[in-house]
Formats: sequence, C-alpha cells, structure tokens
Amino acid sequence: MENYDVIVVGGGAAGMMAAGTAAKNGKKVILIEKNPVLGKKLLITGKGRCNITNYCDVRELIENVPVNGKFLTNAFYGFSSYDTVDFFNEAGLETKVERGNRVFPTSDKAMDVVEILMKFIYKYKVDVIHSSAVDVMQFGKVFAVKLENNEVIKGEKLIITTGGKSYPSTGSTGDGYKYARNFGHKITKFKPSLVPIISKSILPLEKVNTSKGCNVKDLQGLSLKNAAIKIVDEKGKIVYEDFGEMLFTHFGVSGPMILSATSHIRNLDGHKLIIDLKPALSIEKLDERLQRDFKEFSNKQFKNILKNLLPKKMIPIIQKVSGISEEKPVHQITGKERKNLITSLKELTIQLIKFRLLSDAIITSGGVDVSQINPKTMESKLVPGLYFAGEVIDCDAYTGGFNLQIAWSTGYAAGISC
Repeated sequence: MENYDVIVVGGGAAGMMAAGTAAKNGKKVILIEKNPVLGKKLLITGKGRCNITNYCDVRELIENVPVNGKFLTNAFYGFSSYDTVDFFNEAGLETKVERGNRVFPTSDKAMDVVEILMKFIYKYKVDVIHSSAVDVMQFGKVFAVKLENNEVIKGEKLIITTGGKSYPSTGSTGDGYKYARNFGHKITKFKPSLVPIISKSILPLEKVNTSKGCNVKDLQGLSLKNAAIKIVDEKGKIVYEDFGEMLFTHFGVSGPMILSATSHIRNLDGHKLIIDLKPALSIEKLDERLQRDFKEFSNKQFKNILKNLLPKKMIPIIQKVSGISEEKPVHQITGKERKNLITSLKELTIQLIKFRLLSDAIITSGGVDVSQINPKTMESKLVPGLYFAGEVIDCDAYTGGFNLQIAWSTGYAAGISC
C-alpha cells in the first residue's frame, strides 16, 4: 500500500485544482472521485458551455459573494479571476469574455475545460482512483480514507472537495459534510441557492376588479432580456433588486436575475416579485408613449396596440392585470385606465411561494462553518492537516462565474498550502 503526501476526495473543479497544485508543488497526490469521470458537474455548468469565471477584480468578486464573501479575500488575492483565465489560456484553452464579464471557452464546450484540468493533474502525476470514499479517519497524524472495496488510502494531508448537496446525480450528495462532522466541524444550515422559484399567481391591481386570474404558467417559455425586478417582503420592504434577464417556466420563474436573488434571500414567506417591463422609460415617458399610440391608433381595439410594446405572450396578461377589455376601442380608454396600464407595465406583481428543491439548485448554500477554517490556507482550525475547498465550504455567490471562481481560488489555496 502506497502512502501519499496529500489525499484529495472529490474530483470536481476544486478537487482537480487542489490536486494539480499540490502535485506541481512537489507533493505525491492521489485524487479519489466516486464518478467514473472527473468534472461531471463542470460538464453541465453554463448549459454545457461552462462559465469559467467572471473577469473582474477581487473587490468585485467579494461583492458578488453574499454568503461569507470576506472570508475569501485571501484566497481571491492568491488566485484571482485573472489568474484563472491565465491558467486556462497558458494550458491551451482559448477563452472569451461575454456580457457581464462572464468568461467562457471560445469553443463553448465545457468538456474542453475538463480536459485542460485532467491534463494538468496527469502532467504532475496525480494518481486517480474512481471509487466512493465510505469513511474518512485519522490515526495519529495520518489520515486514512476507506474505499467501497475496503481498500484504505493513507496520507499526511487530506483535502475535502466533495461539493454540496445540489445536483446529486453528479455525485454531490453531501458526503463532505459527514466527513467534516466526523472531525468535529460545525455544518451550517442548508438551503438551495441559485435555484428557480415556484410561483403561480400574477396579481391584478388592487383597484381593478377582475374575475379572471392570471397564472405564471401562461407565460411558460417567455424570456425577458431587459427587465428590472424587485423582490419585496411581507412588509413591502425591498430585499433584492436587479436588472437583466429572467425566464418564466411551467412552475414559476427562473433565469439569471431570479437565480442570483436566491443567493441573497433566506426564505420567501409572503414575498412578491415586482417586474418593470419598461425600465428604460419613466412613468412620465411611458405615459407620453401610450398617449401617442392611443392617438395614432384611436379606432383600433386595445389588444391590437400592444404588439409593438410587449411580447405576444405577455399581452393577454397585461390586459387582465390592467382590467381593460381587449375588445375596447382605444379612443374609449379613460385616463384612469391608462394609468392602470402604466402600473401594470411598471409593476407586474407575482406572488412567490417557495424555492425549488435543493436537488434542483445549482449551488448549496450552507456547509462547513468558515469560522473553523483558516482563510489563508483553507486548513481546518480544529484538525491540522485537514483542508476544505469548493462548495463544501459555507460560501456561495451570485450567478455569472463567481461560484466556480470560489472553487478555483479555494482549491489553489488548499493545494499550495499542503
């Protein structure tokens, strides 16, 4: 039986970065991955394109990590998003920067990212075993990992990079939390993050009497590209604001803005989503636009004048919410009804119900308590020689490449410190 300097459990983004970095630093390393392939979750990130990182400075990285962002300061400075891009470019992967500073492989293939990481670990002779770690122990100063075939791997240092509990089909089944608890570590409460939201009702204006309800499902498949959103709590306080893209689904709402909102909000009790469909126009400018349209198309029916203002699927919804009959001639629309229409366009309100399941989330919020981890090295403050990296740590970020940057930075910090 071989003894190793470093054992890495979990062959995802953080695990491969940690293993390769430690091996490059002269350590004898073994990487244990339960799946038959490495980087399984990486292959599905960014809809198979893999949003590698966000091309921004450390200050902006921290601002985009609402859960324990400051804990990552040293890790981000030690391996920044610029370092990530340089790492992949120097290894032969061409990258491109898209809207919002999102970095993707030029090929738009996540497999190319995984292949670069595999070349990295094999270049520095990391041993790889595809097997489940059923138990993790420590005897004196030696760590031991028992595999499903009863083989035991021993090493002086242990890095746990097993991911969270989201996307369990990729192998992220919460094993790392069990290992951490075995070593006395506190695990913070879990919740899904970067997860769609279940919702049903689109609320009519309070001053509008309508017997016809509006269901979010009626907008299924509709994507809004330039919308502004606010999420308000049961007291009407704004708890999140954003501008960008969102998507309506058969169960509710999703898309970049919605996913990012779930990183920031702990529960949805009594919360509402308010959508501004025309954020580029003030209420006054929108009113002027409508008055011009009403004058130009005064003899048309109401339903026919919204075609140049809204997506086709949204038109019947706005008609119902505003309380204006679709058959009503435009010249008969009153000033009060026009104001209702403006409110409907600027404050389309959806009642939120709950987050989708943790298994549907991109990221797990919660994990190994950061107060028990050295932020410079990712080493346990409780157990010398034990390290954590990636999603197993209680840090999660907004969508846009920030969560993968956490994996690269913490994986590098752990690997270089072993």
